[in-house]
Amino acid sequence: MQVFSLQILKNLLNNCSKICIYAIFVVPLQAFLTKMRKSGLIILLSIAALVCLLTGCGDYQKLLKSRDPEEKYQAALRYFNEQQYVKSQTLLDDVANYYKGTERSEDVLAYLARSYMGQKAYESATSYYQAYVRNYPKGKYAAEAYFQVGHCQFLESPDPRLDQETTRKAIEALTLFVELYPESPYAEQAYSEMSELYDKLALKELKSAQLYYNLGTYLGNNYLSCEIVCKNALKNYPSNKYQEDFSWLTLMAKYQQMVNSFEELKAERARDAQDEYYNFVTEYPDSKHRKEADKMLQQIRKITKD
Repeated sequence: MQVFSLQILKNLLNNCSKICIYAIFVVPLQAFLTKMRKSGLIILLSIAALVCLLTGCGDYQKLLKSRDPEEKYQAALRYFNEQQYVKSQTLLDDVANYYKGTERSEDVLAYLARSYMGQKAYESATSYYQAYVRNYPKGKYAAEAYFQVGHCQFLESPDPRLDQETTRKAIEALTLFVELYPESPYAEQAYSEMSELYDKLALKELKSAQLYYNLGTYLGNNYLSCEIVCKNALKNYPSNKYQEDFSWLTLMAKYQQMVNSFEELKAERARDAQDEYYNFVTEYPDSKHRKEADKMLQQIRKITKD
């Protein structure tokens, strides 16, 4: 009986200790954290209000409600110069119809395009620059507009594995620009971007040629298809940076056609492969593929008897 009473007393003391700890430490801590959360929220709201005040949120909201197009236009230019492109674009959109057909319409259209460029919204910027070119082909922003049409499409050009319609449009637009404005400060950049775009088209063809080569004789003579793709790429993109790769693939494809041909065709295809070997080593005497090419020639000569 005495042992039982002592046990009950011990349990009561333990429970009391827990209650005291909870009351002394946990409850005040929870209250403190709740207060801090409320204070933090108040601080955040205060900061947001201060930022809004400093950045002129109220002024911008008033401008949106304003019925004065001149006030909106001047504010749009000010926001543009401050690199607040969303605000400038929004205000210019508001006054575009009002100024349509006036002298100021040209400026509104140009700054709308520039505002979209500032936001990196290149597709929209392209549309506005194209609209400018259509409406003001010899306007004061014409050189910029012609260049930016191609430049925006250059920036939108996709990965070589994807459809390259945008890449081709960019090349077309940049080509037109350098024809119209060969002395423009943008001309050098336009040529550089065109070179990069042509390389992208060439790379797409190179990947296609490599695929044909890897397919080999599966469901037909894919080596011939590889050869055709390479030759067309070298013809269509004569200054691309993958020229050696195309030439090497062509030689390998011709060699494999020799190896896999019927006996009555081996001699003819061996001569074709041999000619291609000499073309390759003449053009790229220090190629990293030279040793492999020389080994091919040894096998070719066993057939040509040279």
